[in-house]
Amino acid sequence: MKNISRLFLFLILSLWCFGAGCSSDEDCDCADPSPADDDTAADGTDDDNDDDNDHEETPAPPVLSATEKVVPSDGLPAAVDLQPANNNLDVTRHDGRVFLAFRTAPSHFASDQATLYVVSSADQAQWDLETSIHRGADLREPRLLSWNGKLFLYFAVLGTNPLDFQPQGMMVTEYRGPGDWSEPEFFYEEGFIPWRAKVIDDVPYLLTYVGGENIYDVDPEPMEVHWLTTADGYQWEPVVPGQPVVITGGSSETDFVFLDDGSLVAVSRNEMGDKRGFGTNICRAAADNLGDWECVNDPRKYDSPLVFRHGEEVYLIGRRNLNGTGDYDLGYDDLSPALQHLLYELDYWIAPKRTALWRIDPESLSVEFVLDFPSRGDTCFPGLLQDSAAEFWVYNYSSPLRGPDTIWLLGQLSPTYIFRTRMVFPE
Repeated sequence: MKNISRLFLFLILSLWCFGAGCSSDEDCDCADPSPADDDTAADGTDDDNDDDNDHEETPAPPVLSATEKVVPSDGLPAAVDLQPANNNLDVTRHDGRVFLAFRTAPSHFASDQATLYVVSSADQAQWDLETSIHRGADLREPRLLSWNGKLFLYFAVLGTNPLDFQPQGMMVTEYRGPGDWSEPEFFYEEGFIPWRAKVIDDVPYLLTYVGGENIYDVDPEPMEVHWLTTADGYQWEPVVPGQPVVITGGSSETDFVFLDDGSLVAVSRNEMGDKRGFGTNICRAAADNLGDWECVNDPRKYDSPLVFRHGEEVYLIGRRNLNGTGDYDLGYDDLSPALQHLLYELDYWIAPKRTALWRIDPESLSVEFVLDFPSRGDTCFPGLLQDSAAEFWVYNYSSPLRGPDTIWLLGQLSPTYIFRTRMVFPE
């Protein structure tokens, strides 16, 4: 019975999609700064949680510039051998250069042909090849960490079955100089997936989860989210001594920020569901008890969460679901958890997606939609570069930005590209 729900969904949706004569989008020249803009009321996010998000004054939204395609582009080195799906990515600055890591594969799904590339650039236009990694297994979740004068790449090794999620463990390689990286080696424990690596006040953090192989099981075991830090980039230990686990249940991809008082706010994708429901766990922890994460359920599922601050505001970049309400949890509470999960996945797969910016209220833990980045179909996995207090570059992957919109499943089976967009907040 293992993964029967995902197999059933994939077969049904594939038959529906191709039987209906679905076609992929045409590529774009990306001249339009907002080709993916749509009526935000289509998923109920134009005024979501207004009663809960009444700040004294709602901050003005940032301004987006014209979007540029990074992968593929003429600026990539010829040695980068791209496949149709270019998606999982991360980006950081190190030694005056921008480093971009990304996955290329035949499709969104697991493949033994998956390859990770790392390229670097002085101007984000012309890129040099740093390294490539191919292991005859699926490779995902590249995470770059520039810390203490060193640069590390962390990534997940998985299986080859496109209808299964088979995490084997996490690997790390260290940058030694242009085009010179150490041999990748496994670290921490078996079966873990790295999600967000970041540095805050010179302290490195890694949020990782275990139990991902259970997500699509009929009767899954709970997953665990571990919050870690390191003294050398290789050996990772709990941030809270003796307590690596901060969330148990359905949570997987997780990111966080600290507030000025030392407390934290976190966002954790909850696709598998738990006692709180399905969708996303929005969490907080007090400064004097950082290991005690108190979470509430949001019925929307903000896949690929990236959490950051601008001034006193807390923002989230994540995937937005265009299914009419925006919800992943459709409220079928009278059904078994397994049947709920099956129906929620079915609904999620047949709706288009966007990469979106949201604002989080640290007190109520409510989430308010702000805007969409140019994106369509299969999209998200954001990366963030900060140029100044108000200026950012947002990297993400997406189906082609022009032509008819496409459902998520078709986007997963079709070409995807990596884009970057300038985001400037009002001063």
